[in-house]
Parts: sequence; structure tokens; C-alpha cells
Amino acid sequence: MADSLPRVAGHVKADGGLPAPADAEGSQTVPGSAGMPESGGPRSAGMPESGGMDLLEQHRITLTGYCYRMLGSPFEAEDAVQETLVRAWRSLDRFDEGRAPLRSWLYAIATNVCLDMLRGARRRARAIDLGPSAQAGPDLGAPLPESAFVQPVPDGRVLPFGGDPAELAAQRDTIRLAFVAALQGLPPRQRAVLILRDVLCCKADEVARLLDTTVASVTSALQRARATLRAARADPGEPYQPMDQAQRRLLARYCDAFERYDIEAMMALLHEDAVMSMPPFLWWLRGRAEIRRLLLAAGRPCAGARLVPATANGSPAFAQYRPAGPGGRLEPFALVVLTVSGGLIVEATTYLDADRLFPLFGLPDALEGEAAS
Repeated sequence: MADSLPRVAGHVKADGGLPAPADAEGSQTVPGSAGMPESGGPRSAGMPESGGMDLLEQHRITLTGYCYRMLGSPFEAEDAVQETLVRAWRSLDRFDEGRAPLRSWLYAIATNVCLDMLRGARRRARAIDLGPSAQAGPDLGAPLPESAFVQPVPDGRVLPFGGDPAELAAQRDTIRLAFVAALQGLPPRQRAVLILRDVLCCKADEVARLLDTTVASVTSALQRARATLRAARADPGEPYQPMDQAQRRLLARYCDAFERYDIEAMMALLHEDAVMSMPPFLWWLRGRAEIRRLLLAAGRPCAGARLVPATANGSPAFAQYRPAGPGGRLEPFALVVLTVSGGLIVEATTYLDADRLFPLFGLPDALEGEAAS
């Protein structure tokens, strides 16, 4: 099983311990994390290799959620988790659970991996965070690199299955696009502290140990991070609630109106100040009137399109397919993530990276004409 993982050198301390304290807002990489062996011996006393890997795999979803909130990209999060598990696997024989719980040790490794990836990286954001709104028109401008935007993630990749419904609802709130984008505005180590303390509910002394710092430093970093989020008004919106009949009706009406391309019916479902954006373009619109103006001027570019329901970032979403192949074959076009509040759609983010997002979400690679109907 170990052979299925790439052999990548790392730098997490092999004995699972953490050396002398440092400032939680200092250098990015957690201090004292060098010295991981290039290859491991027995994974732990009396533990078979498959048992060690199974033990690590139990933490994959939680680690992916942590790395996604840190990095703002499901693809980078998957890379970070893979690297974390490789490093942990190589040094599992030296892990000392008496010095740190396995969860803390894995978070320490994942933090190092994420901080390394963030060094010199561009801050991810939403289009509305990058510039003023545009006026309706055909010119979207030049596309920005994928790395400019927070990318959507399937709930199942980052949220555990089962558990307390209230706790899961709170976790969903912390993967909303707006909240994840706000996290990207924090210095990386403050970001790690806030996620570990406020999202993953680690105790201050546990965070201090895994970040190799003091409780006072963790407390200071957390206060700064919370203040920054408050100033940014990083409210994920209404608290997550399981989809009720009213929301199901709203989404069904939206789907029906979109597939008929009934602009007036779509507008009736939007909030007056609704926002529409389309990564990888910087362009975005604010207001139902501007969105209506755009759709009227665009003609019927989505005529014949079909929507397939999905869920992204704790929010309703649709996979959009457009006629493009022979025999009425419908091919992937975009993933549309919606934010609903007060019974209306307040934001629609249309991600055009269908080639990568549709496989990630387990969506069909095409719809045949007859099936699509």
C-alpha cells in the first residue's frame, strides 16, 4: 500500500515532538520541523503496514477540509493532503502518541505543507474582492490565472460523514465561498491558528504545541485573525439549514426557468442586489437590473442547456451542459454555485473550468440528447 504513494522528501520532525517555542506570527514554516527520515523502518511496534496506512487514511477528509480552507483550492488541497500522508507514513514508526495525539501531529505536518505551498503564492479571492462591479456588456476582459480565484469543492471531500447535525451545519458554514475567500486575506499562520481554533475546535495549548509556539502567541494570533474577519464582514450568510421544501421549490423554479431561458422568470428569483460572477474573468455584476440587461443583450447563448443538481461549499449548485456534440449531445460547460438568503438567490458564481471541476464533483462527462430531455 505504501508503494502507491509517491516518495516525496519532507521536513516534519520524525519523533512527533515539537521543539522550542516561537512566535505564532513569525516565519511561515513551523520551526524545528526538519529532520524527517528519507525512509522509514517499521511503521510502529507490531503494526502491519496496511494498519498504519489505514490509520492515516481515517484522517483524510478532515485533513482535506483543513488544507482546503488554508489554500482555497480543492486541487491544491488534495496535493497537500497527499504530501502530508507521505511524510506521515515515512515517519510513523517514530511517532510518539505520548507527546502529541495523532491528529495534532498530522495537523502539524499539513500546516508545514500548506505554508510551503503558500510561500510566494498569489492570494486567492472572489471576483467581487478584486475590483469594482462592471456594467452589462459583451466584453468580459482577459481571463485571469486559475490561481487568482477561490475554487469550489464538493462537500463530501471536506466534511465528515455522519455525526452531530448541528456540528456538521457549523462546519458547512466554514466552507462557504465567502468565508473561504475571507480566510485567504489572513497571513498564513494567523489563518492556520483561526482554522485550528475556531473551525476544528482544537484547544489553545494543542495549537501551541503543534505550531511550536506559546499559548499567548496563539491567543494573540487568533484575536488578530478574528478582528480581520470582522473588518472584512466575513459572514457566510444565513446559518446552514438542511434543504427544506421552500428552497427545493426555489431551485426547481430556477432550473426550469434557466432551461427554458425565461429571463423574466429567472429575475423573479433573484434578490434586487444579487451578484453574478464568472471566474476566471475579473468581470462581475451587481443588481438584478444589470443581470437582466446582460441576459437580454446576450441573445440566447444557453438555449438548449440542461442543469444537473449538485452541492458545493455547503451551497446548492448546478452543473450546466450545453449542446455541442452530434445528435444533440450535451457537453460540460460550467459549474454554477448559488447563495440563497431570504428565499431568493443573492449570488451566482459560474465557474468555467468544467474540464477539471466536473470530474472532481463526479458529474457525467456528457448528457445524451434523449437523456437530457
